Amino acid sequence: MPLATVHLVRHGEVHNPDRVLYGRISGYGLSELGRRMASDLGDWFAGESRASGRTPVLLVSSSLQRARETAAPLGRALSLEPGVDDRFIEATNHFEGASRVSRQLWKPRHWPFLLNPLRPSWGEPYRSQVARMAEGITELRDRALDLGGEGAEAVVVSHQLPIWVTRLSAEGRPLWHDPRQRECTLTSVTSLHFERDRAVPRVQYREPNAALLAQASNLPGA
Repeated sequence: MPLATVHLVRHGEVHNPDRVLYGRISGYGLSELGRRMASDLGDWFAGESRASGRTPVLLVSSSLQRARETAAPLGRALSLEPGVDDRFIEATNHFEGASRVSRQLWKPRHWPFLLNPLRPSWGEPYRSQVARMAEGITELRDRALDLGGEGAEAVVVSHQLPIWVTRLSAEGRPLWHDPRQRECTLTSVTSLHFERDRAVPRVQYREPNAALLAQASNLPGA
């Protein structure tokens, strides 16, 4: 049994008919499908808890509407009051608010932001995202252990890019990547299992709503 586990959950589908890269813009809440995803995810966590005999003792999300709306049914299913922690917020992005981002790349005014894809130069550095996520995860893990003892679990509702680079870091892989290749679908669960004999957490990835993903609109990084 792991010493402790922190589950990183991506939010559900967002109502975004104009396909805007919404980033940290306020006012982007879940779609009808996204609300169903969040509800089903709560049921999934409740089922996992019954099967394992361990119920998460902490639940937090970023302050963005889509994250809070995803956390709410999880809280009801697990009898937890969701907290807010913006160490788990979406990354900043120069293209925030734009639609059809691939077309924007051809405009000369954006070129200075495309000079270093390894950093990346168009938004919050990957290393910065990993650092703030790791700080929040470590604190949450320790609080969960204080509350639940060995085997304690906590749940974080966050966003695709911060979750993905955190996973890459845990697995010892380079942080730069093709956004189209991220394995972090809507309402997916990336679990970090902290064990006594490992310096870094063991990663487990699951898609509780796999059957709904074909119906969902999905933007890389959104």
